[in-house]
Parts: sequence; structure tokens; C-alpha cells
Amino acid sequence: MLDIKVIRENLDWAKEKLATRGIKPEQLDELIKIDKQRRESLNQSEQLKAKRNDVSKKIAQAKRNKEDASSVITEMREVGSEIKDLDNKVSELTDKQNYILLRLPNFPDDSDPIGPDESYNQEVRKWSEPTKLDFKPKAHWDLGTDLDILDWDRGAKVSGARFVYYKGAGALLERAVFNFFLDENTKAGYTEIIPPYLVNDASMQGTGQFPKFHEDVYTIVDNDDPDKPRDLTLIPTAEVPLVNYFRDEIIHEDRLPINVTALSPAFRSEAGSAGRDTRGLIRMHEFRKVEMVKVCKPEESWHELDNLTANAEHLLQKLNLPYHVVALSTGDASFTSAKTYDLEVWMPAQDKYREISSCSNCTDFQARRAQIRYRGEDGKLHLAHTLNGSGLAVGRTVAAILENYQNEDGTVTVPEALVPYMNGMTKITKEQSLI
Repeated sequence: MLDIKVIRENLDWAKEKLATRGIKPEQLDELIKIDKQRRESLNQSEQLKAKRNDVSKKIAQAKRNKEDASSVITEMREVGSEIKDLDNKVSELTDKQNYILLRLPNFPDDSDPIGPDESYNQEVRKWSEPTKLDFKPKAHWDLGTDLDILDWDRGAKVSGARFVYYKGAGALLERAVFNFFLDENTKAGYTEIIPPYLVNDASMQGTGQFPKFHEDVYTIVDNDDPDKPRDLTLIPTAEVPLVNYFRDEIIHEDRLPINVTALSPAFRSEAGSAGRDTRGLIRMHEFRKVEMVKVCKPEESWHELDNLTANAEHLLQKLNLPYHVVALSTGDASFTSAKTYDLEVWMPAQDKYREISSCSNCTDFQARRAQIRYRGEDGKLHLAHTLNGSGLAVGRTVAAILENYQNEDGTVTVPEALVPYMNGMTKITKEQSLI
């Protein structure tokens, strides 16, 4: 959530910044109007409360002097009634202000490319040249079917579109990938966590999914009243429980920066994605992802973003998968991010790069919503900065391995880094299915 004081004191700047993220200036004008009314009402209430204190002293003095205090008591009742009305007005205006603030995205960093969509993203660097094969490459969904390691038909039968069964060497490859990621992340200094996969509304609001993105998630409903959602949602990413681990807590400065990582399923409705990536592992309703989250001091967060991105890149380099890094435009970056670097891996059958990780600095945006603070050496409380990044999306990594490591005979070579995790298997061949 943005700081209302920053908007109030830098209104023209805030309008200019948020305009690059699709926010109309009138929204901020309305916010400032509400803020002005709220502060005026609050000031009036505080003045009347001071007056009430004085009146209370007069009543006590009159009673001690055995004087008639009825007129002063009447005055206090009138003051009390005014205070109640003003406090109700302040509460109503605060709700209106927060309604707007909770729906405003983070300020983009000055270094972000300005543009409304992904076509304005800028390549920062490239690692390795795109894979060139001497034959026409198969798409990973065809390879998975031909090798009998991915079963799309039964996934659709049992659950619906955008679900899949991993089988045999496919299941082993998926498990090898996420175990490899977790091992590498912990070697890099991250503490592994197994978080809950269901979170409450306060957690979804803390990381910015609620209230704006209800349609993108799966929320549990009350059995007795299907139209009434319960205060539980399936996580769209482990970022939610990892960041909210620190919600409403004060961290000692000496503990920062904090680095945590987790494997979790991710559940996404993919609202608005009709017709996009309907085949394959790129856009699923349920998939596994290894997440990395950092909590740090504000002056450290940009350096930590570089570290986070390097950690994600390290995984692709170890797997020898060609990729490039792009800086997202103001219109393509996530709601909570001040700056995001996407890692996009090369997919030979699609002849293009596809996103496999997003590494974002959320500055104090999530920390203000979730009240994640630290106590500095000066004894004062400060909002922390939070960062998150995929390290990496597991299904998309499996897809990239199948396409980049495929052979002309339809087999797939196992990346060297994964051989120990694959029980020594060096090549995936079509196996006689046992089921």
C-alpha cells in the first residue's frame, strides 16, 4: 500500500508515476479530497476531546466546591455527541481512503521502461545462444505424450482443462527439478520452509492479491452457504505465506536481511487467459513452484534484487538452459512491484523465450499493508522492504528441459546437474507404461 503522506505532499509526481500504470489522475484527486476531509474531521474531534477534558475538570471542581454543575454537564453531553459524530465520520472517511489506497499499485522505479504492456519490456542481458537443433523440434506436450510421461487426457478427465498427470520418468524429472532448486537455494543462504497452502484474507491482502484480484484465485466456500466464501484461499504462490510469516511483527535489525525459500503448489484460475497457452505446462490451474523471498532494510533492497535475480539465473545456468533477462515495463509489472526482472527461457518448438521467473522489489508496499517492521539501532521502528522471485517455476522448467534436450529419435537427454537426482538416469526414453 502506498503512503498517503507521500501522495499528499507530492501529488503531481504521484499522478505522473501512477499514470504509467493505468491510474487516472482523478482517482488521486478523489483520494486527496477524502484525505483532507478525514484530517479536518480528525482535528475537530481532537480539539473537542481536549475541550471535554477541560469540561470534565470544571465539573469535578464544581462538585468539590458543592456548586451547581448542571450547565457544565449539559455542555459535556453536547460535546460528547459532537465527538461521536465526528469519530463516525473519521471512520467512514478512513474506510473510503483505504478502499482507494488498497487498489492503487506500487510506484514504479525511475529505471523502469515506460509503456502499457509487455511490448515495451527491455532486454537487459542474454545468457547462451538459443538452442539450434538439426531437426524440427517437438513441443514439450507432444514429447511428454510420446514418451508416456505426461498424460493430458486423464488430467482433463479427472480435473478438467489445464491439468496433467506426470508419470514414471516425468514424475521423477519434476521431483528432480524441485529438489535441485531447493538444494541450490539453501546452499545460497536461503532457509527452507514448508508453508501452509491455505491462507486467510488478511494474508492475501498483505501481499496485495486482495482486494483487487479475487477472480484470479480459488477461495474455499462455506458448505452450509455456497455463496458465502470462507476466510481461506488456496495460495497462488508461496510468496503469500512466506511474506505473511512476518506480518504484524517487529524484526530486530541484526536479523536482516532474511532469506527464505519454499516449494509449494500454486493454484490459479487464469481468469482472462482464455485461448492462451491452452496446451502444455506453461499456463496451468495447478503447478509447483519454488519461491524465494527476502526481507531487508530499505537501503539494501536494490542490491538484494540483484542478488535475487542472480540466484534465479544460477539455476538456469546450472541446467544449461539459454535465457535472457528483461526489465518489465510499467504496464507489465505486477501490482506490488516497484521493479521486476523477468527471466525468460528459450523454447525451441515455440521459437521464442517464455517467462520462467519474475524477480521483484516491492519496496515497502507489502510491508505497509502487512505491517512488517524492524527496529533500528536508533530504537525507532521502520518499514522493511520485501522482495520475491521464482526459483524457479517447476513445470515450465520441465517443459524447457524437454524441448531443449530433445533428440531426433524422440528421447530426451537428462541435464548433467539432474542426473544424481534422477537415480543416475541420463536419458528419458519411451517406457512401457505400468498403468
